[in-house]
Amino acid sequence: MGIIKRQSISGTIYSYIGVFVGFVTTGILFPKVFSTDEVGLLRLLVSTSVLFAQFSGLGFNAVMMRSFPFFRDKESGHHGFLSIAFAVNFVGLAAVMLAFFILKPWLIETNIEKSAMFVEYIYYLIPLIFFTSFFNLLDNYYRILYNATKGTVIKELWQRIFILASVLGYLFKLYDFQLLVITYTISVCLPTLLIIWSIWRQGELIFRCEKGFVSKSMAREMINVSLFGIVTSFSGVIILNVDALLINHYLGLSATGIYSIAFYFGTLVLIPSRPVVKIASVLIADGWKENDIKKIDEIYKKSNIVLTILALLLFIGLTANIDNVFQIITNKYISGKYVILLIGLANVFEMSTSLAQSIIHFSKYYRVITWYLLIFVFMLLISASILIPLYGIVGCAIAALLSRFTYNFLSWLFLYRKFNLQPFTFKYWYLLGITAISFAVSYFIPVMHNYLIDIALRSSVLVGLFGLGIYYFKISTDFNETFHAIFKQLKLMK
Repeated sequence: MGIIKRQSISGTIYSYIGVFVGFVTTGILFPKVFSTDEVGLLRLLVSTSVLFAQFSGLGFNAVMMRSFPFFRDKESGHHGFLSIAFAVNFVGLAAVMLAFFILKPWLIETNIEKSAMFVEYIYYLIPLIFFTSFFNLLDNYYRILYNATKGTVIKELWQRIFILASVLGYLFKLYDFQLLVITYTISVCLPTLLIIWSIWRQGELIFRCEKGFVSKSMAREMINVSLFGIVTSFSGVIILNVDALLINHYLGLSATGIYSIAFYFGTLVLIPSRPVVKIASVLIADGWKENDIKKIDEIYKKSNIVLTILALLLFIGLTANIDNVFQIITNKYISGKYVILLIGLANVFEMSTSLAQSIIHFSKYYRVITWYLLIFVFMLLISASILIPLYGIVGCAIAALLSRFTYNFLSWLFLYRKFNLQPFTFKYWYLLGITAISFAVSYFIPVMHNYLIDIALRSSVLVGLFGLGIYYFKISTDFNETFHAIFKQLKLMK
């Protein structure tokens, strides 16, 4: 657990520095600098490119996580593993680019009326797809080298700094919106070059061919995992990006822009899970290689309680300050209020069982998670298609909440019934009680005239009560050990 704890702490710190930068950019500048149409365009370009880029991997990211423990050997260049990964990615990228040009007339036809701006900038998808594809591959490569933090820093921090610089250039009228889209596109692409440079400096950018290492049985297994990985990874990306595409289809770019800003605030709840899940997934893969159920169970329980604590704290903090959020982003986004809360709640469900999917994915039952993801996708597509025309962007958030809860419940239930693995103990009841009391006290604090003072006071009371409750009831040994370490350092400083 030491590597999870160490990288989770550092990853979370970098993530939240990135969150601050992203908050300044997306939470403050986007609503004030751009129209809702322009915000919608930027979100739609990224969402569409991510969908194409994910398919270009041909499911090999799943192979990387599952098979790399058998290749791991730096002296031999990991038996040419990176060369195999790049070859697969280039083949997939060629297929995706062909699909893009085949689908381009349809994309133009379906967007020409409600989203004409998207049609104008459609060719910007090409560099976005290319660079996103290779970043996905190399980020996963870093993960399996036990360095989950580096990809997090590059993606969560540096990319946001680049985007902030791009937006500031537009704010200070150094260029027009057309050039802003160019600089924004470059900002999204630059992390790929950074991660290539970082891996090269670490001495892990090794391209070799080693004939004979991959046996026929191993090749069949890798192809089999890859086929299911295509469905799994593509389904996962659809889940994260289809909302913007559906809202654009039914309601247009302006509604997409409003939903994007609201969705951003709702996903703040999810951020601490990224470094934890990244490194824990690698250790879980190693655990399955050794068939060490006890090790997997320990990782599952310890990581899950930490993620649930963070998810609940962030969610009640967001809920208690929901009205202050619109003091920041202006009331033209007020229709996204319940989107923030519903997406936030959906992400609480996600974080409270997020390692369940990784455990299933790296087991011999990895196909199960593919079927669950397909259920998730179909449920999301059908419910969103029904609810968006009825309730607008809130309908999309409801669909996301229902689908995500179902997916996470099925994953939890499978592990419980198949392996008797489940992370929930009586301490979770204490955690829910601490959460309810902390929220109630902070919620009933009288509203301050200055919203910044209100946020500071309300959040301080909430965090103080919540933290004391977690510490006193010893909800997580990792949290208590961290608190003790901090207190020890403070005493040494004195």
